[in-house]
Amino acid sequence: MPSAACTPRAERVTSEASAPRSEASQTLDRGIRILESLAARGDSAGLTVTELATALGVGRPVVYRLVTTLEAHHLVARADDGRVRLALGISRLASAVTPIVRAEARPVLRELADAVGATAHLTIAEGDEALALVVVEPSWTDVHVAYRSGARHRLEQGAAGRAILAGRAGETGPVASDGELQAGAHGLAVPIVRMSTSPIAAGGVALVGGVDAVGRPTVEASVGVVSLRALDAALIGPRLERAAQALAAILR
Repeated sequence: MPSAACTPRAERVTSEASAPRSEASQTLDRGIRILESLAARGDSAGLTVTELATALGVGRPVVYRLVTTLEAHHLVARADDGRVRLALGISRLASAVTPIVRAEARPVLRELADAVGATAHLTIAEGDEALALVVVEPSWTDVHVAYRSGARHRLEQGAAGRAILAGRAGETGPVASDGELQAGAHGLAVPIVRMSTSPIAAGGVALVGGVDAVGRPTVEASVGVVSLRALDAALIGPRLERAAQALAAILR
């Protein structure tokens, strides 16, 4: 049998790339599934190694090895009671995603704001609050609603939050509001179809809205406009829906 030194380089590369790929991909997949399982938990209690082994369908020794590796990278931590929780390393990674989302979402919102002549916003659910992640004001209007990124309000208030709640119920049409968050302001928003994704961070906090059918975390969001004049849902609704489709691809 020829030695590795005598084997053509292309042949060695092909062999080295193909042989371990399945095993390496499986290990990576299991590690990601551990993070997703912990994120789907939705609280700080964490999961035991036994619970993680059951969720992954593997033995406890496999989970111990994976947790040890994730712990070394500060992605998970083990408490005194042995339960595994997400660690601050997740927020560090997730926080790097937010500027990317903002940069890619801004052109979509710019087009929407200028087309409608109203302030456009991408809003994401964080717990029981709606968080304005990206806000773009129209460039050509003399007067418009001032609405800052980072503004929060309860999901039950305003078109943006109630559109997210409508999305949870499987509804996709426009949701309107009048003067709920600001006197004289009219809002119109549509839900962005729930999509599986890695946690997105705002201010270093990972935002997850729930889990999908296979337990992966999901982001819950809406896109809308707010104006000092009444908004025609029949006219603006299709524009919001197109923006929602574009933003869903970005958030995915």
